[in-house]
Amino acid sequence: MTTIVNFAELESLSDWYILDDGVMGGLSDSQFEITEDGYGKYSGTVSTDNNGGFASVRYSCNILPKEDYSKFVLKVKGDSKNYQFRVKKGDSNYHSYIYTFSTSGEWETIEVPFSDLYPSFRGRRLNYPNYAGETIEELGILIGNKKNETFELMISEIGIE
Repeated sequence: MTTIVNFAELESLSDWYILDDGVMGGLSDSQFEITEDGYGKYSGTVSTDNNGGFASVRYSCNILPKEDYSKFVLKVKGDSKNYQFRVKKGDSNYHSYIYTFSTSGEWETIEVPFSDLYPSFRGRRLNYPNYAGETIEELGILIGNKKNETFELMISEIGIE
């Protein structure tokens, strides 16, 4: 595995940013920090009030995967909730490629095949091909399960194989 992000080695989260439903008037609120143990901790509250319902954290990067790569690998510990792993090929692309995964409450490795990342914009699946391993300009995690809930997702590492 080639590591994209290892939180134990990060000194700051300057390339990460929060984008919650407040951009549309929603009331969800999330935070992202590096814990003392060296994990990325993404937590907060999702509120469906005021037409809201999602929280996300995003990582700005510029990666050109090798031709033999076929999947992302996430090492996470969740709270038994569903999350979306999201990829954007470029800043000018309005859509993301999405893969939904469930967490078990234990540390686990989530494999995200490129071929399973489907294009979506504002919750609508688009009639474009699935992700083919092109340029990566943004990675993200989103929670939006259409209900009010608190959440916590610990991330050890994100890589590519």
